[in-house]
Amino acid sequence: MTLDIAKHPIKELFIKYPYSEDFFISFDIKDMDVNLSMEEVVINLKDEILEDNGLSREQLIDNFISFIEKMEALKNLSDNTIESITIIGGKDKHGRDEDIKLELNVGEVISIVGPTGSGKSRLLADIECLAQRDTPTNRQILVNGKAPDPNKRFDIENKLVAQLSQNMNFVMDLSVEEFIKLHAESRLIANIEAVVEEIIICANNLAGEKFDRSTPLTQLSGGQSRALMIADTALLSRSPIVLIDEIENAGIDRKNAIELLVKKEKIVLISTHDPVLALMGDRRIVIKNGGIDQIITSSNEEKKYIDILDHVDRKMLDIRNHIRQGGIIEDHIINF
Repeated sequence: MTLDIAKHPIKELFIKYPYSEDFFISFDIKDMDVNLSMEEVVINLKDEILEDNGLSREQLIDNFISFIEKMEALKNLSDNTIESITIIGGKDKHGRDEDIKLELNVGEVISIVGPTGSGKSRLLADIECLAQRDTPTNRQILVNGKAPDPNKRFDIENKLVAQLSQNMNFVMDLSVEEFIKLHAESRLIANIEAVVEEIIICANNLAGEKFDRSTPLTQLSGGQSRALMIADTALLSRSPIVLIDEIENAGIDRKNAIELLVKKEKIVLISTHDPVLALMGDRRIVIKNGGIDQIITSSNEEKKYIDILDHVDRKMLDIRNHIRQGGIIEDHIINF
């Protein structure tokens, strides 16, 4: 892109690059003649506007061109197309070889199980940073069968991996609506209002307790925060790999959350102690002593127990809620 862009009428730029209006708003440039070019607009700017922004006329034009280039690069990114990731084993805590090569494909759900402290979170961390034999486990992660470009490993704007951790406490002084809009604008999403509405509806379908668009982020419970981030990740995030650490503690509809992410063609990995989530995975990775000990493919025989275990889990939730509300435990309450 050259300086030629600064010679086109502003109204043409607004049509070709709708987000370019935000540039002028950010510099408090108002009431300009859109029939003029960027160069002509800048020539006619009052000196105090330039002084307030600490820029010369040439610098303002350069900033505008740079803004368009970066936004176009972001909009046109297609390097996040991932069909698979491959985990090549390293070593466990005792230095023993994992001796494993595991390929995970789009649309798969993989559960990661093992005792507390066994190394489940370390595996998630290796995948998040796309480890290249440079972490304590010496594992390597391939993307589409190849080592990822180093620039993509550490690309903040276009992360391949979204991780939802156990603690999702917000500190930003924004409402739910403002947060989603901010994310949508950064992704150059059209129809932002519709996206906001869809994400909030989706999050409320997952959360145990409802919230609305005006709710401050800092007032969301842990479960509501996790539900919002799952909906946001599924419907707005470009990250094709989703890592979830102990979703069972979030008080959300786990089955619907997983089904939503899979529907959006994500590779989903879940670190869990929950037998229902463990069985929902297409495969489960068993971690022992910091290493991958087994890979188990979930059988149809196993999956028939999901509904039974889910029923027991929901019954326990009903009992907990009954006690919280001052109820008395009686035979008909305990009856499964």
